[in-house]
Amino acid sequence: MFAPSTDALCTTPLPTTTPPPQGGALVTAPTILLVEDSATQRRLVNHLLQECGNWNIVQAADGLAALEQMERSIPSIVLTDIFMPRMDGLGLVEEIRARFPQVPVVLMTGNGSEQIAVDALKAGAADYVPKRILTEALASILDRVLENAQGEISKLRLLSGMTGRVTRYALDNDPTLVSALIAGLRADLLALGVCDQNGATRTGIALEEALLNAIYHGNLEVSSELRRDGDEPFHRLAQERREQEPYRKRRVHVSARMTRQKATFVIADQGPGFDVSQLPDPTDPANLDKPSGRGLLLMRMFMDEVRYNWAGNQITLVKRRTAPEQAL
Repeated sequence: MFAPSTDALCTTPLPTTTPPPQGGALVTAPTILLVEDSATQRRLVNHLLQECGNWNIVQAADGLAALEQMERSIPSIVLTDIFMPRMDGLGLVEEIRARFPQVPVVLMTGNGSEQIAVDALKAGAADYVPKRILTEALASILDRVLENAQGEISKLRLLSGMTGRVTRYALDNDPTLVSALIAGLRADLLALGVCDQNGATRTGIALEEALLNAIYHGNLEVSSELRRDGDEPFHRLAQERREQEPYRKRRVHVSARMTRQKATFVIADQGPGFDVSQLPDPTDPANLDKPSGRGLLLMRMFMDEVRYNWAGNQITLVKRRTAPEQAL
């Protein structure tokens, strides 16, 4: 928790466009609304955002100021602190979910905010980033959430007559394939009306966690414990095992069965599995900041059912319809 600032609202210029490649069209940079009551912390995070990504940054000093800013101009994503005067991060998540459901929210968590962060994920937040790893993780988390939040309106119109779909995939251990697969599944969810934009974003994040777990922990057998000293040892071992037996020939099998009432995803790897009884409780706030608990927490928060098979090498995720039946 940081000392409150007397600033009511602090903004930077509204969205601009980035110069296009030679002969290309203008590309609008996404806008991040940074909500933080401490002016010092706001400057630090603003500097970090400027250093690690290409986006426009708008700032607000608390939840009420953020909502006032959103009434004037809707951002691409909201990055917010939890403890703030007038309206805290949990209240802000609830208000954005009700008034701007298409805008994803990412929380900045610190010591003592774990339970509120869990409540905010239940209320509709898309992700969280611990403040102690902002420098290392902020850009990748924001990129992931933004990618999952992008709508595909023309494709939704094309698929508006679809009443159900069953798809199956066999992926090799290349994590760059995951985003393309999720984009297609997310579009199907929206076309069938299983959930709204925010629900599709959260489902996409849950699926990404499950797919990456199947690749890294299942097929490649790389432990998340390697990340305690940074990501480099983890990714170095994963890269080595992609070229080694028996890891190289393993595949991740994905089955997606969707109707207008429910979507069921089954993700199976070809690794040795694990003892499911040893899984940490993802709803325990003490596990919020542990690398091994993050993925399971997001999956359980964002999906209606999460089940493992007895061997621990297959997970089933179920998302039930939340949006009312309506013409698309």
